[in-house]
Amino acid sequence: MGYDVQAVIAGDEVLRIASRELPGSAVVRLGQGLSMMPMTDELFDAVTDGSGTGDLGFWRLPGGFDALLARWSAAGPIAYVEAEHFGGVGRQRATVWTDGSAHKRTWARTSSSPWD
Repeated sequence: MGYDVQAVIAGDEVLRIASRELPGSAVVRLGQGLSMMPMTDELFDAVTDGSGTGDLGFWRLPGGFDALLARWSAAGPIAYVEAEHFGGVGRQRATVWTDGSAHKRTWARTSSSPWD
């Protein structure tokens, strides 16, 4: 069984307020004060500015969306996460923005075998 995730994760209130202006956005409560906004095709189209995905190494981060995430992070930490796995093989990547800028490090993990 596999899975594929591209989403924004933040505090409930931060994400609810930020998502109000975006067509195609849906906010899902995760518990413990966190919510997730999945990256739907409609949301992707609404937030991309047509530029490249930047140097963070994501494969589906909309061009220019990192600037919007930085702006939202003034209200609280916000993360963009991607994961894709099937049969134990896959990859994960995440970056967190706080106080208007991305952390210096993007977290990534790739597994090429179900035994990694």
